[in-house]
Amino acid sequence: MTRTLRTLLTTYRFTLILLASIAVGAGLGLALGERATALKPLGDLFLNLLFTLVVPLIFFSISSAVAGMGSLRRLGRIVTAMLGVFVATGLVASSLMLVAVKLYPPAEGLAATLPGAPEVAPIRLGDQIVGAISVPDFGELLSRKNVLPLIVMAFLVGLGTTAAGERGQPFARLLASVNEVMLKVVDLVMLYAPIGLGAYFAHLVGSFGPALLTSYVRALGLFYPIAIAYFFLAFTLYAWLAGRGRGVRAFWRNIPAPALTALATSSSMAAIPSNLEAARRAGVPDDIAEVIIPIGATIHMEGSCLSAVLKTALLFGLFGRELGGAETYMAVLGVAILSGTVMSGIPGGGFIGELVIVSLFGFPMEALPIISTVGALVDPPATLVNAVGDNVSCMVVARLIDGPGWGEMAHGSPPATDAGG
Repeated sequence: MTRTLRTLLTTYRFTLILLASIAVGAGLGLALGERATALKPLGDLFLNLLFTLVVPLIFFSISSAVAGMGSLRRLGRIVTAMLGVFVATGLVASSLMLVAVKLYPPAEGLAATLPGAPEVAPIRLGDQIVGAISVPDFGELLSRKNVLPLIVMAFLVGLGTTAAGERGQPFARLLASVNEVMLKVVDLVMLYAPIGLGAYFAHLVGSFGPALLTSYVRALGLFYPIAIAYFFLAFTLYAWLAGRGRGVRAFWRNIPAPALTALATSSSMAAIPSNLEAARRAGVPDDIAEVIIPIGATIHMEGSCLSAVLKTALLFGLFGRELGGAETYMAVLGVAILSGTVMSGIPGGGFIGELVIVSLFGFPMEALPIISTVGALVDPPATLVNAVGDNVSCMVVARLIDGPGWGEMAHGSPPATDAGG
């Protein structure tokens, strides 16, 4: 028992430190009241460091991932099916949470008006979509205010690198190398996170009172049951659609290892090796598993879709804005799906998605630490859903590409038999 506890403490060390710093910050905010604003510069420093990394981090992480794809015809079919499954499952997760936040608003009865909150002028949905995914000038891509157009361009650069074939390989290696450097820089900046986030949280609590903490209790009480229900019910349904009873048995016999790895490390990337092995034991063809699981660890985040809707609803409630109307619902679902496709497979990777939420809905940047705290609190179960979703998506894609006999085609024997080996 002592050894297990020590392992858990080691695994969750940074998360525990971060939560402790938030708790200390909240305590200082409650004790100091308005005087806690003196700590705000420490929080601003942390946010500024992250903001300066946003553009290069998004560009190199996405373009390098796309540039690493192959170009075979079957790969094209796999990628097409993969994207369809990713969007469909993300839509299911987002819709489920949207219904939940309407029935149980996470910020009911609360309000917070941070300095500088802009008036959001009405805009037609078509214009909003065009403005969200494109800019008229290349120079405007180099701004964190235009996150989604940057993502689109990163995908195009990655595809262009792949299309260049052998001549594009030196550039592909450059993209991958710079991406690794950027991730290391993020690691260095995150060492300051306990101080920066704790200081900013002290400022928020001191300025707006303990109502924020009350809202987090409601938010967590909503997210955890929804994530657990989605893990057991939705994934069982997807496995059944992929292989009926055989698929369900193969899935649940092999998923514990990657599921526990993801939960313990809060990292989809860390779960890739065991996820690949589980997919192979379940009978998923190697070429499908080896494409979908690594890419899915970066761009397929059903747990993040769940949390994105929760975060959006929380901000709508805190700022006294009504979460209602067909266009608003479509925008929330769209942002949730987009947020779930830009997450990095590392602890704390939800920052980019949080920035998208704050930017697209016109909230002030001071609102970012509020949902960042929610992101830290829901990270373990969200990562669990993210990683396991990649595995079951492999099964669904195998069914779409190879038909109902995909298990036998992969290894010459039924998935359930392989799972027991």
